[in-house]
Amino acid sequence: MSSGAYEKVKLVRSSKRQTGKDYIDGIFTDFFELHGDRRYADDPAIVGGIATLGDIPVTVIAIEKGHTAKERAQRTSGAPNPEGYRKALRLMKQAEKFGRPVITFVDTSGAYCGIGAEERGQGQAIAENLMEMMTLNVPIISVLVGEGESGGALALAVADRVWMLENAVYSVISPEGCASILWRDASRAEEAADCLCLTAEDALAGGIIDEIIPEEGLSADEIFANVKEKLAAALAELSENDNLCAERYMRYRRIGG
Repeated sequence: MSSGAYEKVKLVRSSKRQTGKDYIDGIFTDFFELHGDRRYADDPAIVGGIATLGDIPVTVIAIEKGHTAKERAQRTSGAPNPEGYRKALRLMKQAEKFGRPVITFVDTSGAYCGIGAEERGQGQAIAENLMEMMTLNVPIISVLVGEGESGGALALAVADRVWMLENAVYSVISPEGCASILWRDASRAEEAADCLCLTAEDALAGGIIDEIIPEEGLSADEIFANVKEKLAAALAELSENDNLCAERYMRYRRIGG
């Protein structure tokens, strides 16, 4: 069975695709990276810090896969450990303290599933991010730029506005993981991708995301410029909203309704 959905999965996994750090470099100025979760270590799979969008100071956080084999090994191919999620949460709470909007770029096949990550509280780290992002009292915008799979993606995607690149995917699990669980056969990933409704069009129809950002026929610089323009406009709108937390809560209550 041919699957357009699985073709998109393979496309966003390409080492040539723009990563989260590429979006930071292409959209923001004066980026100053901050490190560490103040508990255990720094996680290179999540890059975050302070930057400027036009003349607006923001906190920007991205899941980073890397491009080369060496970079992907160093960054665990964009599969964050618990200290990565705790670092992200530390930066978001800092942003709230100083009144900075939070912008996240999501690109992961899921949180790192090693024994060490589980021992250090992977599930709790993800759950804390979900809870804290829901009540963060500054604007949050999340952009899915590649893979957005499992709770590892959702942990940086609880936001007032959630956007997806045209070829990005968003799902509760990777197609391979789904096929392994349902049929005990990872080779049926293409079939699983069809069942998961993981394309941007599916997510928009289900009310999971708010907008699809076009990318076909556009250069990376053109995509960056488009995202930058949309971010500036959305932040201008959200900054005037005095009911961010209540509306964010209702946004997620409406999904599936």
